Amino acid sequence: MLATVAAITVTPEYVTRLSERAPEAERQRRLPAATLADPATSEFIDLLVPARYSGRQAPLPAIFDPVRLMAHGCASSAWTLGFYALHNWMLALFSEQAQREAFASRPFLAPAPLAPTGRGVGCDGGIRLSGRWSWATGVMDGNWIIVGALRERVPGDPTSIYPVLALLPIDEVGIEDVWHTDGMRATGSNDIVIDDAFVPEHRLVAVSDIYTGTAPGAAVHDADTYRWPMVPALALLAAMPALGSAERAAQIYTERLSQRFLAYEGVMQKDKPVASVHLGQALVRLRSLRGLLADTVGEIEAIVAAGDPVERPVRGQARLAAAHIVHESRAVIGDLLSASGASAHFLDNPLQRIKRDVDVIGGHVVFDYDTSRELAAALTMGMAVPRTAMV
Repeated sequence: MLATVAAITVTPEYVTRLSERAPEAERQRRLPAATLADPATSEFIDLLVPARYSGRQAPLPAIFDPVRLMAHGCASSAWTLGFYALHNWMLALFSEQAQREAFASRPFLAPAPLAPTGRGVGCDGGIRLSGRWSWATGVMDGNWIIVGALRERVPGDPTSIYPVLALLPIDEVGIEDVWHTDGMRATGSNDIVIDDAFVPEHRLVAVSDIYTGTAPGAAVHDADTYRWPMVPALALLAAMPALGSAERAAQIYTERLSQRFLAYEGVMQKDKPVASVHLGQALVRLRSLRGLLADTVGEIEAIVAAGDPVERPVRGQARLAAAHIVHESRAVIGDLLSASGASAHFLDNPLQRIKRDVDVIGGHVVFDYDTSRELAAALTMGMAVPRTAMV
């Protein structure tokens, strides 16, 4: 199966290489050097880089299928590489000066812990930034970093605080090795600490502008790519490793049916009708998730192409769609794993790693299923939602 979008082809050979490196990636708790050096990786990371910086400037949805397919080989690699590529898109939303500085460091490899757990105190020409951030995916190989922070518009006035994203070189942060997890180990999502770093004004952007698709970069580049709102882009991208992992679980289960002999029943598992029921249910659920993805992306693409703002109810529905994709993908994987017998839990069986990885993915704040459903419904009904709600 090939996915070709804007001259990007995720080949079966590349997916196989990711799969072969997956055990090493788990042991190292970061991407293998061979994955970062792979020409196919470099080609993919350039996908959303603006044309003026010699990138491919593909439509934003072009990122989704390649990440989904990479997850057939390794969910951690798909997640990390997907976010490296998406963060190139985020850089393109900053000021032109910031883009010139950071894109000069190509490949631009930036983790982006976005929770505003830092504080920026206004000073001459920018802010002094301090704080600690968790979930810095890919930080072990990063050369820049984007972080969320609360900025004081007026120094000393707490009523003037608003959230921003700040762009810094990686050598201005400290990395703390805390990423000891049971899943998504190869993402290397360690904590980072910043102590009183100066961030110039041109490397700051208001989160409100990022959320609505009206950030400075939207006017710099003549492409709809950079007018997508951030939360739908982030949420749908982050859901792709879960969906791809569920697809791979269905493939593994299919292969296993013709090989597994049930000794206590004296039959091959493929000859038991209930085994086919599990597979048939998984296939139709996965097909429905791909349809939901296409419908969600198509709606936003049409709005962006028309030059209209993507309103909060639409953004809320997109976040819910992403949360539903992850919720259903976890259910498919769990069902197939439980139907595969105890041997599926041996560490050399990829089904158990798939399960562990997607369970961790499901813990991402944007996939909180109850919150996503609540927000989408409230926005559809025109109800007020918290100003800090991630939509």
